[in-house]
Amino acid sequence: MRISAAAEGFLTHLATVRRLSPATVRAYRSDLAELARSTGDRPVEYLDVEALRQWQWEATRAGLSKATAARRTSAVRAFLSWAQEEGLIETDPSARLIAPKRGRTLPVVATSSTLDEVLAGAADQAESGDAVALRDHAILEVLYGSGARVSELCGLDLADIDRDNRTLRLRGKGDKERVVPYGVPASRALDAYVVRGRPVLSARGDGAAGPAVFLGARGARLGPRAVHALVSRVVAPVVGAESLGPHALRHSAATHLLDGGADLRTVQEILGHASLGTTQIYTHVSGERLREAYRLAHPRA
Repeated sequence: MRISAAAEGFLTHLATVRRLSPATVRAYRSDLAELARSTGDRPVEYLDVEALRQWQWEATRAGLSKATAARRTSAVRAFLSWAQEEGLIETDPSARLIAPKRGRTLPVVATSSTLDEVLAGAADQAESGDAVALRDHAILEVLYGSGARVSELCGLDLADIDRDNRTLRLRGKGDKERVVPYGVPASRALDAYVVRGRPVLSARGDGAAGPAVFLGARGARLGPRAVHALVSRVVAPVVGAESLGPHALRHSAATHLLDGGADLRTVQEILGHASLGTTQIYTHVSGERLREAYRLAHPRA
C-alpha cells in the first residue's frame, strides 16, 4: 500500500478512534502529504530511515520552524506506529529518527490596561445596536473573560451558556468538555448580543446555523478565521503588533489570573491543558506576580 493510501486510513483512525481535533488532523494530513511527495509516494513498507532523514532535511532547508519540524516528526512516528500495528509494515523505521528540539518562546501578552482600552472601544461600538458590533464585543469579552480557544468559542451552542451561573461548556481538544466561568462584563456583552444581535444575524441565514452562538454577517456559524481577523484588526494595533491572533487573549487571561493570585492548577483547569507543564509557561510571563511574591516573602525586599 502506498503512503498516500495508508495515510488516509491513519487520518480516519485519528478522527474517529482517537477523536483528535479537526485542526490536528489537518496538520497531520499536510505533513503526510509532504512525506508522500518527498518519497515519490512509494509503498509504505519501502520507507527507510534514510528517506525519513532526507524528508527532515528538506524541512530544515525550507526554513520551517523547529516546532513545525518537530510536529512533522511526531506525525510520521504516529503514522508508522499505526502502520506497524495494522500489519502494513514489519518494522518501524521512525524509531531511529531523532526529532529536532522544539524552541519555546514566551507568548504575547497584553496588559490589563491595554485590554481595558480595547474592550471599552468595542463596548462603545456596540452602543450603536449594530448586530455585528454587538457580536464582536461579545467575542472579545468571552475570549478574554473565559480563556477559551478560538475553536471552542466558534463551537459554542446556545445550550452551552449557563447565564444564571455565568459559565460556558466548552468542547476542547479530543472532544473533552469542561465548564469555565466568565465575568460580569462578558455576561453583559454576551446577553446583549444573544438578545439583540444574534436574532438579526440568524434571520439573514434563515436560521440555517441552528443553535450556534456566534454567527457571521450572513447568518452562518462564525469560523476561526473571522475571529482571527477581528482580533488582529482591533487588538493588534493597540498592543503594537503587526498581527495578533485570538490565542493572545487566552495567553493574557492566563497571565492575569496568575497575577491576581490564582494557583497554577486552577489556571490549568480553566484553560483545559492536559499537562501542568503547558500551563507553567505563564509563570515565566508573569513578572509582576514574581516581583510581588518576592516583595512579600524576602526579608531584604
